[in-house]
Amino acid sequence: MTPDTSNTAGQEGKPGRIVVGIDGSPASIEALAWAGRQASLTTASLEIVMTWDWPASYGWALPYPSDYDPAESTRAAAVEAASGLRANYPNIEISTRVEEGHPAPVLVEASKGASLLVVGSRGHGEFVGMLIGSVSEFCATNAHCPVLIHRDTA
Repeated sequence: MTPDTSNTAGQEGKPGRIVVGIDGSPASIEALAWAGRQASLTTASLEIVMTWDWPASYGWALPYPSDYDPAESTRAAAVEAASGLRANYPNIEISTRVEEGHPAPVLVEASKGASLLVVGSRGHGEFVGMLIGSVSEFCATNAHCPVLIHRDTA
């Protein structure tokens, strides 16, 4: 069996990397706050991941404003989240990653080499009343590192 040589906390004295997926929902914002505190306590770097996709039209042409740019608005939201976290934790290295696509596979890919993946228990999905969302469930069963599913306190 080949040993895992991914960068996790404690290997060669290097701090780990915490990946946190956010979508703007209250659960994801609380997960981001938790991940920021954890990164500060463990001297890990923090990578904020957000995804975007064109809304499904199911064959109908949806009218979009001419300046509609979901990639840019998602990027702006990620930068805003990072700057808010930097104000509270100026000692941690924070990066943002914005990709087109469904969040579940993007987060699983981002988890490669990470020491921890943090997601909210449920986001802006269709079934808000569920205790655990489909993205967090997919991440828990497919990620390449430990996963913390942060349950919101609201």
